[in-house]
Amino acid sequence: MLFFQRYKIAKFGPMKNIYLDNASTTALRPEVITEMTKVLTENFGNPSSSHAFGRSSKNLIELSRKSIAKQLNCNAKEIIFTSCGTEANNFIILSCIRDLKVNRIITSKIEHHAVLHTIEVFQKQFDIQVDYVNILEDGTVDYNDLEELLNDDKKTLVSLMHVNNEIGTVLNLEKVVSLCKNNNAYFHTDTVQSIGKTKIDLTELPIDFLVASAHKFHGPKGIGFAFIRKQIVLQPLLLGGEQEKGLRAGTESVHNIVGMAKALEISFEKLEQEKIKVSKLKRYLIEQLNLNFTEISFAGNPEDTFYNVINVILPFDENKTSMLLFQLDMNGIAVSRGSACQSGSVKPSHVLKAFLPKELLQKPNIRVSFSHNNTKDDIDYLIDILKKI
Repeated sequence: MLFFQRYKIAKFGPMKNIYLDNASTTALRPEVITEMTKVLTENFGNPSSSHAFGRSSKNLIELSRKSIAKQLNCNAKEIIFTSCGTEANNFIILSCIRDLKVNRIITSKIEHHAVLHTIEVFQKQFDIQVDYVNILEDGTVDYNDLEELLNDDKKTLVSLMHVNNEIGTVLNLEKVVSLCKNNNAYFHTDTVQSIGKTKIDLTELPIDFLVASAHKFHGPKGIGFAFIRKQIVLQPLLLGGEQEKGLRAGTESVHNIVGMAKALEISFEKLEQEKIKVSKLKRYLIEQLNLNFTEISFAGNPEDTFYNVINVILPFDENKTSMLLFQLDMNGIAVSRGSACQSGSVKPSHVLKAFLPKELLQKPNIRVSFSHNNTKDDIDYLIDILKKI
């Protein structure tokens, strides 16, 4: 431990603590901590109990469900609480195969592993057909290819994420919904990176399934939700009690549910002002990178990607790849190379491999993802350290 403390001293001068990895997770808002602490202190009753202690906890859960549904303009009965986005994705994909008799899934090679690996396992287990839509050179989905793939009589689920967690490319939800409806296909979208950062109206946009995770929008870890359109009937994910409309047995995590609802409520209250601030920070980073480095590249068009995510391909030697994140960390800067689930790997990201040319794929890259807590000083410090590396 002493060695680590000594080594943690910044190599290039006084060290700051700069967090630029908000696509991995976000800091809890102070208001969320206050709300959760109150619940932990005052509402310890089991929500399934019939006495006043239990009814109090149950009421908090249902008020939270209504609050989340209001933000998404859907029915509260369509919100099912889960432990995380991964669980929700697993539940929906399995249910479509098992309960809705889907025998074909259309997805892409740039999905989060919570979807990709799940589909790979179920493909073998249930012997279903899986087709991958083409990805264009800017990292976006080829909608013409998707339309061609949908010209099939098989019962199909389309599973495509809204905002890519590694490069920030944005799916045109309206276009995909229209294509799916015209071809009688179900549509599931992983919105873990976008919920709380952009508006989605589920009355105007007839998506069948959607998932979210609280820790991506300044809520607690260990809680998320699935949106399942009310006319779709699924079997339980977990067997036991009647919690979550009978779909997910087990005593609910009341403080986490309340914290998630509070975090989402505040995120939407402050959405426009925080979006403006973060968008300016992203533009400033692009300007500074172009000013200070020659031959800088980006994974995806930085002008079209989501406003809080940018994936930078640095004009450094290939041998710097394995140590780049370590050197940044030693100088107090938290970024990643892509998904936090695989950030320790020096292998090229599966997302980047899907569309980047080989010469760019071999270069070191970092994903910078912002929140309202970041400042221009954070960017200046990042640029300064990158120049010294």
